Amino acid sequence: MHLTLWTSNAIAKSLRGQFCGWLALVLCLSGCNESGPFEFPDANGIYHVYPGNSIQKAIEAAAASDGAKRVIVHAGIYRPMVEAQALIYFNARHDGVIVEALGDVILTAANPQLADRSSASYPAVVNHVVYFGDGISRSTVLRNFKITGANNFITRSDHPVCIEKLAIHSPLRKRLFFYSDGGGIKIFGRSYPTIEGIELYNNYASPCAGGVSIENQGLNEQSPLLKDCIFRNNRSQVTGSAVDVLPGSAAELENCLFIDNIANTGEDFVGQQSGNEHNKLHGSGALTVFRRSRARVVRCTFTGNWNGVDDKGIANVYKNCIFWQNTATGGISAGDRYEIDILDGSGVSGCWIEGKIIDLRKTINPANNVLNAPDPEFDQAYEPLAKEYAGVGYRPQKQKKK
Repeated sequence: MHLTLWTSNAIAKSLRGQFCGWLALVLCLSGCNESGPFEFPDANGIYHVYPGNSIQKAIEAAAASDGAKRVIVHAGIYRPMVEAQALIYFNARHDGVIVEALGDVILTAANPQLADRSSASYPAVVNHVVYFGDGISRSTVLRNFKITGANNFITRSDHPVCIEKLAIHSPLRKRLFFYSDGGGIKIFGRSYPTIEGIELYNNYASPCAGGVSIENQGLNEQSPLLKDCIFRNNRSQVTGSAVDVLPGSAAELENCLFIDNIANTGEDFVGQQSGNEHNKLHGSGALTVFRRSRARVVRCTFTGNWNGVDDKGIANVYKNCIFWQNTATGGISAGDRYEIDILDGSGVSGCWIEGKIIDLRKTINPANNVLNAPDPEFDQAYEPLAKEYAGVGYRPQKQKKK
């Protein structure tokens, strides 16, 4: 009897060993590196993610690690496998994690095989491609990704995952904009990440922010940093086709390019409910900054958008930027296009501006800027070749080799 029991245990142990070996082989065939599945860091303390792996699982592993806080995502397309509020997300427990792309990495909201073909949001299956929640500092970094595919998909369900669980005493509230705005990236609460070298393109959201929505809800003592980013061909039904800084929020943008972004593609249903439609006559810009919000925009280029910037904040900074012919069509507002619509233009300096309407409210000091600016002579990467534009506007950055 003892011999039979021992033999049974030995066989079971052998079978478990064979199964584990088979599972490890499957994991490697699915895309692990030579050092093993991505749940384990390499010799340098880096987690690696390959197509077929879960980026979120790597983020969780890095967050739980005592030392390794860096995740490298290798070339490929990463899409949602379930309907959810986000493809990947960061909360307070993920603060300090650095996630960067190596090679051409596309994060998309779209999964045609999963999406409902009869829905207007097809083929998107997540509200936001990337979500940064409450408790994130600038030490949390997202770098060098391409983000696309958002198409006004909205779910309020916290299943299969809750991207933001608020404490009962939290001052934050998850209202419409939490779910709807920020097709590419949503930033919510005390959230101030570093977003660097990101290209956001072909994203749509309603009512606001096909690209990035920032919603600090008054907790804006600090600000997210968006650096060396490209916003291209993003759309919104109402405001901030590329970036929307909601009331009581903050943003810092440095060396970013805004090209072909279209706001006001439909009615302002939010404003209609309150009887106060936002910028009804002339519409909104690629960047919208609401009241009680702060913005610092340095060496950025806005060109070819449906309007440049609309800003209702106080003493916000626009320094050494290019606003050139933001006269695109595609929106429904009846008035002419403008480069800048700003209530307080005291912080606009060193900017070169030309378009249908240069300064909608006549608040910009001509002595501190170049109005009716000459042609920047953009090259294919939208770097100005005209010598007068040295040190002004966006410059493309080469992705560093790892």
